[in-house]
Amino acid sequence: MPHPPVYATVGDLSPTRRLGQLTWVALMCLLAWDFSGLDGAVMHQIADHGIFPLRDNWWLEEILHTRAKQLALVLYIGLWAMRWWPRGVFRQLTRLQRTEIVTGITLSLIAISTLKRFSLTSCPWELQDFGGAAVYVSHWQWGAPDGGSGHCFPGGHVSSALAFVGLALPWLGSGLTAQRRIGRRMLIGVLLAGGVLGITQTLRGAHYPSHTFWTGFICWLLAFSNHVLFGWLAHRQASPSTSGN
Repeated sequence: MPHPPVYATVGDLSPTRRLGQLTWVALMCLLAWDFSGLDGAVMHQIADHGIFPLRDNWWLEEILHTRAKQLALVLYIGLWAMRWWPRGVFRQLTRLQRTEIVTGITLSLIAISTLKRFSLTSCPWELQDFGGAAVYVSHWQWGAPDGGSGHCFPGGHVSSALAFVGLALPWLGSGLTAQRRIGRRMLIGVLLAGGVLGITQTLRGAHYPSHTFWTGFICWLLAFSNHVLFGWLAHRQASPSTSGN
């Protein structure tokens, strides 16, 4: 059996540090996108005479929206089962690492759902430009109503895939190159799935591209913070007690 991925030690934080640096780069890119105003430009390019022709497309709505969400639920339940009864590649992980994965995914799902619950940002298809009643208000103007139904930021549907970014972190944070390669493949798979679901909702007029980008970043930030915390717990458990010395 391959050696299980290990949390970086206090003296060797280079994998975790690199992930942290990439997180900052991603944040800068996202802020640049928001300031560019490209969200509106993209939606106007997709709309045809003020409507989104793919809004009720069967493949996008039934397969890539409803069925994809149901599949994500099955995978989520399966990962919880793997926490106690690991199979396949999950046998390489310690129970603590398997707990890290399901905890990170759960935190991401809860966070996205909670943010959506309190957000007043409406979906693009509710804007006056596309036949609705809402006016555009930046999703960062928290608490400012736009005249629509709100609850559209961040992207709930795309979180069905992007919440799983934490799945890759036990391998990405390893000090071994081969294990980080496994983690990269997992991460790419999750990002590709998230990209497909995000594009689906953008084509339907349900979400701006930024909603997908920010959903991914929030999920990653929570999963990465969760990984750092579990790494600290792992080293704490492994260290001999010094109490009473």
